[in-house]
Amino acid sequence: MRNLTDPPRPLAAGLGNSNDQTRRHNLSTILTLLAQDGAQPRAQLTRRTGLNRSTIAALVSELAERDLVFETAAPGGGTVGRPSPVVNPNGRIACLAVHPDLDAVVVGLVGLGGLVHGRIRRETAGVPTAEQAVALAAGMATELRRRHAGVRVVGAGIALPGLVRSPDGLVTFAPHLGWHDEPLADRMAEALGVPAVATNDAKAAAVAELIHGAGKGARNLVYLNGSRSGIGGAVFTGGRALGGAAGYGGELGHTLADPAGGPCHCGNRGCLETEVGVEPLLAALGRSAADPDELDALLASGAPDVRVELERQLDVLARSIASFIAAFDPELVLLGGFLGSLFDVDPERLRLRVREASFAAISEGVRIERAELRENLVIVGAAELAFAPLLADPVSLSASA
Repeated sequence: MRNLTDPPRPLAAGLGNSNDQTRRHNLSTILTLLAQDGAQPRAQLTRRTGLNRSTIAALVSELAERDLVFETAAPGGGTVGRPSPVVNPNGRIACLAVHPDLDAVVVGLVGLGGLVHGRIRRETAGVPTAEQAVALAAGMATELRRRHAGVRVVGAGIALPGLVRSPDGLVTFAPHLGWHDEPLADRMAEALGVPAVATNDAKAAAVAELIHGAGKGARNLVYLNGSRSGIGGAVFTGGRALGGAAGYGGELGHTLADPAGGPCHCGNRGCLETEVGVEPLLAALGRSAADPDELDALLASGAPDVRVELERQLDVLARSIASFIAAFDPELVLLGGFLGSLFDVDPERLRLRVREASFAAISEGVRIERAELRENLVIVGAAELAFAPLLADPVSLSASA
């Protein structure tokens, strides 16, 4: 089983090819453009792909026959001659998305184009085992399918805080969950009755931001996500996820941030996720927990003890970001989860510290921003990864679904 954080083609759709032998490639190109950029007139698809109008008409017709797209009339007025029909991705073709975490399991039902039909969160009494996560996910998936009976499910994506191996999706180590060598993708596929893929939750979030959020249009990106499970990361170069030899590429939370720092659960000292974390921030606030929106407001309160910890963490984060810029030469660094909250309190301090710690010739022009998508970020990303086989080959996968 492939881990689709290293997709069969770049996330961007690319250009079409007029050779008849590449019909499947052209179908893939059209469906990917629609799934990532939304409804478009046939004329716009013609311009974007470089294919002629008759070829586009034939491709759209075939995708419509397979129930993957549908056409609507163009908005009226202001055009000369017959307006070009608008081609829409069929959002009722959907994937399940599963996100196990420390205290809950979330399952979403996401249609082509990032349309979230529904989302259920079930809290757990403690950290769930892999078996409990599968059982909870199966029950929630059944409930979502019942609520949305007209939706056709073609796959499932699982995103979790841990190391997930390519190409089989084995969860080799999820330290915060206490999972070791769990064949989670295979178990979920059996329980849910559809093909399943598994990935790290930060990689899933990065995919969602690249396709539907603040990273749209970027080809070279570093994404960092902070949660109570630690800091996860993902790197995209040339539109492709950095996977590495075993699929662990982008594990940025366990890069060295401070040689004199505290011990990390991974066995080292001074890892980024050890030196930058939500727990010290909550402690400074006198809180044991806070939801994301509440955390934004609490961190912006300006309390002196909170400010000291905020500035310490921002400075550590800045040094790490400067190292990532030197290593990966991104055009954009995106911060999600509590790192986004941290950033929003004092974005200029972070940007200044990054510039101070960077090689100017490389860092000049790099943007640092907060991720746009919020509560649905991970489930949309997990679903997008599960859609990858369909987008790569609409013929074989839509026929067998």
